[in-house]
Parts: sequence; C-alpha cells; structure tokens
Amino acid sequence: MVASGWWWRLVATVGVFVFLVLGLTTARHQRRHFRAQERLTSEGYHEEGWEELQHVLPQVNLENYTVTDIKVNTGDVAYLPCRFPQLSTLHQVSWIRRRDWNILTTGVSTYTSDRRFNVLHPQTTDDWTLQLKRVDKKDNGTYECQMYTGTGVLSQFVNLYVSTPQAAILGPRELYVEEGDTITLICVIQQSKPPFVFWYLGESMVNYNARLKVETMVEGERTHSTLTIHEAQNKDSGNYTCIPPNVTPAHVLVFVSQRGDTVAAVQRRGHISAASTCSTLSSVFTSSSLLLPFYIRLVLVALSCLIYTHHCLPFR
Repeated sequence: MVASGWWWRLVATVGVFVFLVLGLTTARHQRRHFRAQERLTSEGYHEEGWEELQHVLPQVNLENYTVTDIKVNTGDVAYLPCRFPQLSTLHQVSWIRRRDWNILTTGVSTYTSDRRFNVLHPQTTDDWTLQLKRVDKKDNGTYECQMYTGTGVLSQFVNLYVSTPQAAILGPRELYVEEGDTITLICVIQQSKPPFVFWYLGESMVNYNARLKVETMVEGERTHSTLTIHEAQNKDSGNYTCIPPNVTPAHVLVFVSQRGDTVAAVQRRGHISAASTCSTLSSVFTSSSLLLPFYIRLVLVALSCLIYTHHCLPFR
C-alpha cells in the first residue's frame, strides 16, 4: 500500500509539471502572436486595410514548387507572395532565405533581427505574403515559403531581383551659354518614382535658391525634374548634379561666359580639367623617365653606326 501511494504521488507530480509546461508554452505563443499583431497594426497594416493593400500584391497562380520572379527598385517595398489554398489555415507557414538558410518568419512571428521583414496574413485567409521594406541590393536572391503537413513539406519559391535605376540629364555633358541666357537642365529617371529630386551645384544644394526653379513631374514610369536658371551669371558655372533617392545620379558641366567671349569659356573649361591633365602628363613623364637610359643607349649605338660602319655588322 505504501509503495502504491508513492507511485500515484509521482504520477500526479509529473502530470502537474507537464500541465504547467504546456500552459506556459501556449501562453508564450499567444503573447508572441499578440505582439506580432500589434506590430503590424502600428506599422499601418490591419485586417480592414487588406483590400487596399491587395492592389500592390503580385497576381500569380501559386502551386507547390511554383517559382515566381519579383523585380523591385532599391528603396521600394517588396511583396513576396505565398498561398496554399485550403491548407495554410490548418498548418504553419515559414519563410526561409535560401542564401544563408535563415528562417525569417514562422506563422505571424518574425525570427530575424532585420525589422524590415514582416508577414501579411489576414485571419481565415490562405495568404502569407512576406513584406520587405527599404529593399537593398544585398536582398537579391531566392526566398522559400514552406508549409509543413502531416505527409511532408510543400514549398514555393520567389526570386527577388533588386535593381538601381539611373538618372540621365538630357543634352551634352558640357553646356556652353552666355550671360543673360536661360539655362534649362532636364533630369530623367526611368522606372522609378522618387518622392523628390535634389539638384546640386558642386557641393551646394540649389533646390531652394531664389534665382533657380526646380519642377518635378511623374509621367507613367518616368520622372522628369527640370532645373531652370533665368538670366545666367558667371557664378552659375560649374558641375550640376541631379540626385534622386535610391537612384544613380547624373551630372553636367555648365560654362557661362560673357556675351561674345568664347575664349573665357574655353579657359574656364581648361581650368576645371587642369588637375586631370596634370595627372596625365605626370604619368607620361614618369614612364618616360624609366625608359630614358634605354633611349640614350639606342641613340649612342645609332651614332656609332654612322661613324664606324664595322660597329654595325651585327645588324646587317
């Protein structure tokens, strides 16, 4: 009887311990779920806003082992689709970065310290879209969406291609104008819609200069930013740079001379490029000095050939 009572006490103790462990685990998962939902809400995503968000999501037919290509520009938001119809509401879905096999998310919980990653999953839906904010070139690569079932693993893959658009200023790379003329510089950005465009003269931003006017317009997938300078002055000469965010900048050299004085413009151009010219001449003189002994010896041999014919016998 004593042994039987001891056995039942042991079973009861183990049962209470298991119950407490399961309860703590469930509570931890619930807290993590609630924190994830609060984070999504604080970042502007909520269940009611899913309809408004769907217009930016890629429309693709997703099946097991589907491979989807997504192309975005640096600085934009990427949406990586994942959908397992009639299954993902019953099983957990995880996102994995194939480059380093890093588990990014499981369910609605994020397991990476990179706060740019986030899962968009409205309840009772099959969508498990991975959201990546402020995309960078280093984010290029393949991402895998996995779902574990009782019979195996289902996977979908997304190839993310990140590109950096380039700006271009229309016209020649060097612009010559006279004082009093109007300078118009047009910067074109393809496949990007930057929220603003900065113009620089040398190292000084000129967007808010009272004498200069900057206008930026978006037309489809192309953005135009126009810099206009009325009544150009000599001080307007220099290197103008168009710098949109997350776009490779473009530049043009502007030379303003007195009316009818083209010599001043050429001299100013020579002054700007003097440093590069001196560097080139220096390299030429350096290489010539290394070959100078060889040249002197060659000249001496030629003179010997002219004076003493028998010295040139080896060359016959």
